[in-house]
Amino acid sequence: MKRRRVAITGVGVACPLGAEKSEFLAALAQGRSGVAPIRSFPAEDLEVRIAAEISGFPPEGFFNAKELRRMDRFTLLAAYCAEKAVADSRLDLDALDPVRAAVMMGTGIGGLEEIISQHDALLQKGPGRVSPLTVPRAMSGAAASLVSMRLGLHGPAFSVSSACTSGANAILSAAWQVRHGMSDVVLAGGTEATLNRLTLSGFINMKALSRRNDNPSGACRPFDQDRDGFVMGEGAGVIVLEEMDRAKARGAEIYAEVLGGAMTSDAFNVCLPDPDGRWAARAMRDAMADAEVATERISYINAHGTGTKAGDEIEAKAIRDVFGDHASGIPVSSTKSMLGHLLGASGAVEIVACLLSMRNNLIHRTLNLENPDPACLGLDFVAEGTREAGLDCVLKNSFGFGGHNVALVLGRV
Repeated sequence: MKRRRVAITGVGVACPLGAEKSEFLAALAQGRSGVAPIRSFPAEDLEVRIAAEISGFPPEGFFNAKELRRMDRFTLLAAYCAEKAVADSRLDLDALDPVRAAVMMGTGIGGLEEIISQHDALLQKGPGRVSPLTVPRAMSGAAASLVSMRLGLHGPAFSVSSACTSGANAILSAAWQVRHGMSDVVLAGGTEATLNRLTLSGFINMKALSRRNDNPSGACRPFDQDRDGFVMGEGAGVIVLEEMDRAKARGAEIYAEVLGGAMTSDAFNVCLPDPDGRWAARAMRDAMADAEVATERISYINAHGTGTKAGDEIEAKAIRDVFGDHASGIPVSSTKSMLGHLLGASGAVEIVACLLSMRNNLIHRTLNLENPDPACLGLDFVAEGTREAGLDCVLKNSFGFGGHNVALVLGRV
């Protein structure tokens, strides 16, 4: 069977830098941080009191009261972004064969807010006061299911859960779904809303988070020698993928083509990446092989770049190993330097950032990179500010707890 080409025709985003693609693009171009003191819950007694909370997302204005009662925040975010992506793509849902349209949503944790609130109800008011909707709201598959219900899509609808690679993993799975003729259109992305005292305390005690409470905008410092951990965030990103000839026939504006991708597993440690970065490197190599793209064609790398000591050093090593002498000539930047780490949503939101960068011929900076770590030298981290550049092929890295590695190659059409 002929390998079908996969076009990306629409994007939707809700993240710490805005809930509209125009806001997101402006923030990326300006190099603005979305990290600030926590506002959504009491944090005065915690060692970390900063996070990247969503800006400009008004669920009450987008969903009715019944929908708000039936959905956890992570599902609301996915549904909002899915409908924004459909509108952006100008996709006529009524013209689709609904069985040929699928939904794939990634989430690392799912409806943790619902679990926490109903556990509190159980302890404080007794078992009779636990909501009968607890399980439907909390289950990780709720986002994909609710999106398919709201849009009337009857193809596969499922959740991908692979820690911090969940969103990128869902998008790569969706691309393969279209490539191999199983669906004509797929809405895919990632969503996460687990910014609360429980999750934050777990990461604090793991010693994984930055403690720069007095300097929120300077807290996330990927590849910087003075980095002291990642900044926790929340958000969602969804894109529309469709078969290329179909997209062209309807006159769609195409952001980019998914040329290829790959996944590997470190099989090493539940929290730490493999120290030599060989499996992250293998994911990059396999993604370019799948895309039939030589290393010399990659014009930008969007790094996983969390701001953790081990993660950044190992990713830099893996990039150098893959690209060799060519590595120093490829711009590399970390969107997390502005967004914080959105966990299971991070890869999807960062792919939206890549698509906006490709359409607008810009590479956003790596914010707060003032003193490069000697272990990360040899790469062009775009520290000085936003750079104008035509992007032909983009490599997106996404890594996660449990040793998950995902790499995607996006190409200009």
